[in-house]
Amino acid sequence: MKRLFLVEPVVALYSLANIAVYLLVQQYIYIRIWERETNSSYVANGNHSQCYQNHSDPVYVKQQVAQGLSSQYFMYMSLIQFIPGLVVTFFLGAYSDRYGRRLSLLLPTIGSLISSLAFLAVSYFSWSIYFLFIPVAFVAFLGGFTTLFGGAFAYVADMSSSKQKNMRMALLDMIVGVMGGIGVLASGYFLKAVGFNWPFLTISLINFANIVYIIFFLEESVQVSRNEQDQVSGCENFREILSGILILYTSSDFTKRVQISMLLLAFTTFGLAEFGAAGLFTLYELNTPLCWNEILIGYGSATGLIPFLLSFVGVTLFSRYLQDTFIVLIGILSFVGGMILAIFATTTLLMFLVRLVSLFAVMPFPILRSMMSKSVLPKDQGALFACIACLENLSGTVSAAIFNSVYAATVEKFTGFSFLLAACLCFIPVCILCFLLWWKPQEDDYTKLITNEDCSS
Repeated sequence: MKRLFLVEPVVALYSLANIAVYLLVQQYIYIRIWERETNSSYVANGNHSQCYQNHSDPVYVKQQVAQGLSSQYFMYMSLIQFIPGLVVTFFLGAYSDRYGRRLSLLLPTIGSLISSLAFLAVSYFSWSIYFLFIPVAFVAFLGGFTTLFGGAFAYVADMSSSKQKNMRMALLDMIVGVMGGIGVLASGYFLKAVGFNWPFLTISLINFANIVYIIFFLEESVQVSRNEQDQVSGCENFREILSGILILYTSSDFTKRVQISMLLLAFTTFGLAEFGAAGLFTLYELNTPLCWNEILIGYGSATGLIPFLLSFVGVTLFSRYLQDTFIVLIGILSFVGGMILAIFATTTLLMFLVRLVSLFAVMPFPILRSMMSKSVLPKDQGALFACIACLENLSGTVSAAIFNSVYAATVEKFTGFSFLLAACLCFIPVCILCFLLWWKPQEDDYTKLITNEDCSS
């Protein structure tokens, strides 16, 4: 049977399942903690959830406590996944340079299936939510979101020319937005109609279908002969994987090392701001004064994923007329505008406008990946994207710890302070990009690297 060189279906199915399940789990945990703290059932009617706005009401105080406890719970889940996920992402990314990308796609998908089944079991049997820490810790050893996307971007880099990288990587981000938007929008109606059990089961089936596609239909982009694999021992494999990570710097000149390091720092700090702010939207929307129910949360999350689609259009259009650095700056400014508006978003209309103002906020990610990909040799793409994925994992975990702690501490006094913090953090990547514009590293170094590699071989 002929296999396909298409990694996009893997990203589509994974995004459909995991963005939806993330939204569902946030609501499930909040409802369980809310019911425990208020000693009453959680009821949603019309367009609003059961949400108390009278500050003198004792239940309002318990509601704010539930907000803080839920935020802390999400922080602990992120911390549990951090160290194992970091090691596995680094290892699988470098491993994929020599032995192929499919393993870095398959293992996170298996982990996603295990976690969705665990969520189903906790929901169906009404187990304690603290049981979820066990599968979360186990799944971390199989990689996760960053591992899969690191493998997917490396796969695209294998199959794309230098000129195609911007568009192909932006396409993957667009797929994340479109499929994730479909997932979260459907999850709101699904949840309202049948509760949590059926959505978790459906997500498990989607993950299973993704595993089948990777095993039986996806062709490997890195071809390695079986004899070559058999001749190398396990210790030699491990040394080669570590050398693949180190070679990013040892094989580059000073200018290239500085450029890659600064781009990685810009990527990490912007991810810290965006991931941290995005992770708080559901809690913010469940709280007073918005008091959204599952339907509005689904619509809001779907609207929040529209920037993935518009950012793809923006990358395709702007790449014809602007340097990559200017495209990233436009995206960062769009995100900052959305965060400033979020500080004052006390009505449903304003909260929807927050997502629309941030319509280009996703552009920095594919462009920064593309800029870094153009700075290394083709044989080092897996190590590079493993490094990017690890930093993405680091920024996601650190942002969860920082922003959830800040939100828990400020929810009663200044709910929008976390969004102000996210906007201020963007000052760091803006300064880095302005320095790179002044420094003007040569973008044609990628072509020189390929030419030098071909001559040496």
